Amino acid sequence: MKTLKKIKNSYAVKNYRKIARYVKPYWLRALLALLVTVPVGMIDTVIPWALKNYIDALAIGNKSIINSYMPLLILMFALIQSVLTYIATYLNSWVGAKISNGLKYDLFLKLMRYDAAFFDHNASGAIQARFNNDVDIACGGLLNHLKMFSIRIFNSVSLIIALFVISWRLAIVALIILMIALFPLTKIRNRIMGIASETVFSGAAIATHYIEAFAGNKIVTSYNLYDYQKHKITNALDYAFKLGMKMVQRTGILSPMMHLVVGVGVAVIIWMGSSLISQNLLTSGGFVAFVTAVIMLYQPIKTMGNDFNSVQMSLIAIERVFSLLHESPGIVNRKNAVPLKNIMERIEFRDVCFAYDGDKFVLEQINLTIKVGQTVALVGNSGGGKTTLLNLLPRFYEVTSGKILIDGYDIRDLELDSLRSKIAVVFQDNFLFSGTIRENILMGKRDATRTEIERAVTSACLEEFVGKLGKGLNTEIGERGVLLSGGQKQRVAIARAFLKNAPVVILDEATSALDNRSEAVVQQAIDNLMKDRTVFIIAHRLSTVQHADRILVVNHGRIVESGTHGELVGQKGGVYYSLYNANQQK
Repeated sequence: MKTLKKIKNSYAVKNYRKIARYVKPYWLRALLALLVTVPVGMIDTVIPWALKNYIDALAIGNKSIINSYMPLLILMFALIQSVLTYIATYLNSWVGAKISNGLKYDLFLKLMRYDAAFFDHNASGAIQARFNNDVDIACGGLLNHLKMFSIRIFNSVSLIIALFVISWRLAIVALIILMIALFPLTKIRNRIMGIASETVFSGAAIATHYIEAFAGNKIVTSYNLYDYQKHKITNALDYAFKLGMKMVQRTGILSPMMHLVVGVGVAVIIWMGSSLISQNLLTSGGFVAFVTAVIMLYQPIKTMGNDFNSVQMSLIAIERVFSLLHESPGIVNRKNAVPLKNIMERIEFRDVCFAYDGDKFVLEQINLTIKVGQTVALVGNSGGGKTTLLNLLPRFYEVTSGKILIDGYDIRDLELDSLRSKIAVVFQDNFLFSGTIRENILMGKRDATRTEIERAVTSACLEEFVGKLGKGLNTEIGERGVLLSGGQKQRVAIARAFLKNAPVVILDEATSALDNRSEAVVQQAIDNLMKDRTVFIIAHRLSTVQHADRILVVNHGRIVESGTHGELVGQKGGVYYSLYNANQQK
C-alpha cells in the first residue's frame, strides 16, 4: 500500500498529469493512434497459426494445403498491418509535434519573464538545450517509443496467448525466460539519471561554443583566436565523449545480456519441444508454430535495452521540462499589485543595498530623490555601480534591502508591466532583432500610426539615412542589426524609445562607443528624446552631462558626491573635479 502511494505521489506521475493538459486538445487523434497499434501488434500471430496448420496438414498427407488460401491470407494481413503502421506513425508524429509546440510556446513565454539574474547565470547553449532540445527529446522520442512499445505489448500478449494454446508447458518456460530477460530494465533509470543530466549540460556547452563562434566571429578573426577556440571546443567534445562512454558502460550490457538470455531460452524450448513431440504431447506443426512465435516474441527484446534507454532519456527530459514550467521567475508581481498609471511627483531610492549573489554588496545605502522632469547624470569609475543602480528601477534586478519608491509606492507593489511601460532604456549596445527597420522601431509601440512613426524617425535623426535606402523603413537589417553601423543602430533604438513615449528615460552610455561624427548625430537624437521627461544618464564623457540638473558621482557602490556641474567642479580635490580634469586632457 505504501509503495502504491509512493508511486502515485511520485514526481514522474505528477508530470504525466501535467502533460495531459497538452494532450487534451488532440486526445481523439492520440487515442486513435493508440488503438491502431492493437491490430498492428496482434496481426503477427497469423504467421505461427498459419505455419501450424500448414505443417500439420502436410504431416497427415493433405497436399491440397499447398494450393490453399493460406499464402494469400498472410499477404492480406501483411498489407493491412503496413497500412495501419503508417497511420499510427503519422498520427503519433502529428500529436507529438502539436504537444511539442505547445510546450515550447509555454516555455518561451516563461523564458521572456525570467529576470536578468537568470540570464547572467545561464549560457545561451544551456537555455537552448533546456527550453528547446529537451522538449524535442521528451515529446518526439517518448511518443515514437510509446507507439513501438504499444505495438510490442499487444504483439506480446497475442503471442503469449498463442503459446499457451499451443503448449502450456513450453509457454511457462518461455515466460520465465522472458521475465529474466526483462528484469535488468527495472534498474536502468537509476543507472543513467545522473549521467543524463550531465549529458544535457555538456551538449549545452558545445552549443554555446558554436553560438559564441558565430556572434564573436570578428573577434576570433582579428585576434587570431583559432587555437584558443579549438582548445575550448576540444575540451567540450572530450567531456561529452567521456559521458557518452559512461552511458555505454552502464547500459550497453543490456542488449548483449538479452541476446544471451534469449538464445538460451530458444535452445531450452527446442530441447523440451523435441521431448514433447516424442511423447505425442505436441504436434510437429505446433512445435514449428511455437518456436516461430517464441522467436517473434523474443526478437524485440534483444534490442529493447537500447529502446528502453531512449525512453528513460525522454522521461528524464520530461521531468526537466516540467521543472522549468513549475519554476517561478525571481521577479514577479506581488499579490494585490496595483498598476502605475503615471509618475506625478518623484522617484526615491531609500537605503537601497544590492548584491548580485547575496554575498558582496555592489550598492550600499543609496539615498536619492529625483523630481519629475529632472535630468540626473551618474558618473564615476567603471565598475562603481552606476548601471546596477539604474537596473533596479525597472526591476531588472530586485533590491537586496531598502526600497525604491515612485510617488510613495514601493515599485515592488506596482504591476511589473505597468512599471516598465513607463520607462524607456537606451543601452550602449542596443539589441536589434532580425527584420526591418520599421519592425524594430514599432517594438516601442506596436499600434503606432504612420504619423507617429514619421515623428519618431525625424526626432531620432534617422530621416536622412532612411531616405537614402531603396526600401526605406522596410530595409532588412540582418541578425542583431549587423547591416547597420553603430550610430545607425543607436538611432533606431532611440526611435523605438520615442514611440514608447515613456515619462522616464534611462540612457546607459548611449554614445560612448561612437566616433565623434556619429556621436554628434546621436546626441542630437538623445537631446530630442530627453525633452519633457525624467532622464537618467550614465556617461563617461562629462561633456554630455554638464547641463544635467544634478550629477551623482558613484564609486564603490556609494554616492560620494552630488550637485550641478558648476558646484562639483568648484570642489577642488573632489572626485568629479579629478574626472573632469582627466576628461579635459583627452
